[in-house]
Amino acid sequence: MSPIRLAVAALLMSALVAGCGVVSTTPPPSGPGDFADITKELARLGIRIEDVVSGDAGCTDQELIPTAIGFDASGLDQTSVVRMHLFIFRNHDVFEKVRGAVDGCAGSFVTDPETFESIDESPYVLAAQGPWAQQFEAALRSGLKVAAGDGGAGSGGYGAY
Repeated sequence: MSPIRLAVAALLMSALVAGCGVVSTTPPPSGPGDFADITKELARLGIRIEDVVSGDAGCTDQELIPTAIGFDASGLDQTSVVRMHLFIFRNHDVFEKVRGAVDGCAGSFVTDPETFESIDESPYVLAAQGPWAQQFEAALRSGLKVAAGDGGAGSGGYGAY
């Protein structure tokens, strides 16, 4: 076979192989992680999680209880332990629909409304008494953002509501 024919055959073969599948260099959008994913990310950032209680919304709202996980958190520049309530909703639509109920629920566990703190990272809401230390809060925000992935835009998700 002549060198020109060999080059043409190699070129055609390369085109054929390349056309068999589309190679993407961008990762597929990820959905929101479950509580294990969240705690792994927070631990990686230096936050300790202890005394985890599923269904601990900090209030008696029957719609929020199945979505809630209570836990104690500390680490980085947060020297005192903070009882936190994480609400994990099924997707962004549910997050939007029910988000306001979390603030009402917080009235049951917040002792000083002036220092109440929360982080919204769809489909999650994290709420607790503040004030939180600066590095601690930044790590919470970062960890929830990573764990949220695409923010529950799809129909999946982990929350019961």
